[in-house]
Amino acid sequence: MSILEPLAARYAYWLGLPAEETALPEAAPEEVQAMPVILHLDKATPPGRTPLLEAAATAALAVCLDERAQPGGEWHEPVHDWVSGHIRKVARRARGAHWQAAQGFPGVTVTVDGAQARALVPGRVVDVPKEIARLQIQGSDLPPDEPPAAPDDLPLLLLNPEVSMTVGKAAAQVGHATMILAALLHADELAAWGERGYACAVRTPTVAQWKQLHPGDDPEGAWRVRRVVAVRDAGFTEVDPGTVTVLAQYR
Repeated sequence: MSILEPLAARYAYWLGLPAEETALPEAAPEEVQAMPVILHLDKATPPGRTPLLEAAATAALAVCLDERAQPGGEWHEPVHDWVSGHIRKVARRARGAHWQAAQGFPGVTVTVDGAQARALVPGRVVDVPKEIARLQIQGSDLPPDEPPAAPDDLPLLLLNPEVSMTVGKAAAQVGHATMILAALLHADELAAWGERGYACAVRTPTVAQWKQLHPGDDPEGAWRVRRVVAVRDAGFTEVDPGTVTVLAQYR
């Protein structure tokens, strides 16, 4: 069983996978779990927004599919428990000594065109180490950039062009996208993606392109025909509940 199978059961009902609950109850505040995603935002030489989001999207998935997160591995229990519930992520920014300190906690750092993000092993929010908890959450943003056309051979993550998100919020959403996408792939497709380090392309489409690719009321058809899945946000921060923040397409 893949560690991501609970996601497939919840997000792809048409697969007929067993899921005890597709609508998960809210956890008590002291039991809320999240994956910290640390964004390296150096003040003097800030990264590009797009490569930073690509690094964050890859890092989140890489933690889940790391051999240490598989049965018998040291990360398996916390990752499994988190994936089986709400896949919350909390993006924080760090630079200098604080960024270096974050490297000492279990997780995976990914670099894309000089931009770096580190996803940590998830756990209860109340148990986040003080070195991580002190990193700022609010105000993490970067100006829009103009990336080149997305490579045709990488999974494509499209940000909703009609919804404004800070880079921290967008980082969490693209991390959700890679996880859900990976959960739906066949084993050989996932292995092929893994050989490329789970690299992906993040772009913002035109409104017309977004509407053309959007699954609408046929998520099963969108996946089977266009290999597209939508990420719907729970609405805890920045956007309204149920907002589709990202469309992920396996190519």
